[in-house]
Amino acid sequence: MKNLFLLLFVCQICFSAVGENRIWQRGYAFLNFLADNKIPLSLYYNLPSSDKELTAEINAGIEYQVLKNSQGELMQALIPIDEEVQIHIYRENFKYKMALIPIKTFYKKQKLSLEVSNSPHQDIFAFSKDLGLANEFLNTYKNSIDFKREVIKGDRLAIIYTRKYRFGQFFGTPSIVATMIETNKKQNFLIAYNDGRFYNLKGKEITGFLLQMPLSSIYITSRFSKARKHPVLKTIIRPHFGVDFRAKIGTPVYAAGNGKVISAGWKGGYGKAIEILHEGGLKTLYAHLSKIDPKLRVGSFIKQGKIIGRSGNTGLSSGPHLHFGLYKNNRPIDPLGSIKTTRSELKGKQKQQFFKLAHQYEQEIQEQLEQMKTGEKQSQNQGNLMKKSPLEDS
Repeated sequence: MKNLFLLLFVCQICFSAVGENRIWQRGYAFLNFLADNKIPLSLYYNLPSSDKELTAEINAGIEYQVLKNSQGELMQALIPIDEEVQIHIYRENFKYKMALIPIKTFYKKQKLSLEVSNSPHQDIFAFSKDLGLANEFLNTYKNSIDFKREVIKGDRLAIIYTRKYRFGQFFGTPSIVATMIETNKKQNFLIAYNDGRFYNLKGKEITGFLLQMPLSSIYITSRFSKARKHPVLKTIIRPHFGVDFRAKIGTPVYAAGNGKVISAGWKGGYGKAIEILHEGGLKTLYAHLSKIDPKLRVGSFIKQGKIIGRSGNTGLSSGPHLHFGLYKNNRPIDPLGSIKTTRSELKGKQKQQFFKLAHQYEQEIQEQLEQMKTGEKQSQNQGNLMKKSPLEDS
C-alpha cells in the first residue's frame, strides 16, 4: 500500500511538471544557474572541492534538461559535464541535493558511403544531418589529404562509425573506426587502432597531433580517471578530467602544442586558467595558475613550448600544482596517453592483430561501395530511433 501511494504521488508530480531542453550559454556559470532557479548557493559551497572543480567542466553549447512544477520551481536538472557523467540536481524533502550520475546512452554502429558532389564535409552533413560526423571525418584526414586540391567530384568515400544517442538524439562525438576516400581513383584507407589512433593499411600511423609536456620537470600527483561505479548508487563516480603535476608556485608552464588561445582568466574551481585550441579538435587546459602571461590574448596564436603562465594554487586547489587537461571535441581524454613526439609504426604481434582488423574493415567498405554501383550514389544504415522524454534517465 505504501509503494502504491508513493507511485501515485510521483505520477501526480510528473503530470503537473514540465520538462525542457536548454542550451548552456557561454559565460554562464554553475552559480548563475543556482541563483536563476532560486536554489541556495550553499548547495555549491558545501560540495567537496573535487566536485566544485567539476562544475567548471560544463561546456557552452551543451544541451541540458530541467523539470519544473506548475509553480515554476525546479524539481530536477540533468547537466552533462562530459559524455559519460552528468550533474543531477533534485529536490528531496523540500531540500535541494546534487549528485554525479552516469549518463544513459546507447551505441549504434553505422555505415555511410557516398559520391562527392560538392565537398566531403558538405556532402556528409547534407546526407547524415550529423555535423559531428562531418567534422570528425575532416579531422581524421587532416594531416594526410588536401581536400580542396586532391578530391574531385565523383570521388567516393565510405565511413564505418559508432554513434551515441541520448533521448533518441545524437549525443557527443561519433567515433570513426574505419574510413576511405578516393583521390584520383586511389583508395585511401584509415583504420582506428591503439586508443583511437589512425593507421593506413600498412600499419603506419598517419594522423596524430604531437604534444609535449607543459612542465620541464614532471612529477605526477594525480592521474586522469573516469572513476565510475554507481549502477545502482553504489556511489564513487567522481572523475578527474586531467593530470596533476607537482609544481612550486611560479614554475614556468609551457604550451603543449601550437594553437589559438580561446580563454585566459578565472575558470570556476580551476582558478586562473588558460585554454588553447589545437588542430584536430584538440584543446588543452592549464589550471590553478598563479600568473598568466600578460601578453597572452584570447584569439592569439601560440607556438608549442612558449611560456604561457606560472603554476600556482588558485581556485579549489589542495596545494601548489598544475592541472593539465586534454580534450578532443570537448571530450576529456587522458593526456598521458596522447603526449608523444613521434608517430608510431606497428610491429610484431600488434601489427598482425591490426592487419586482421584492417582486412575486416576493408572488406566491409568494399561491400558498401559495391552497393553504390546498383544505382544509389548514397548509402547509409541509420535506422529509426525512438525519442525519449527529457530527464527519463534519472
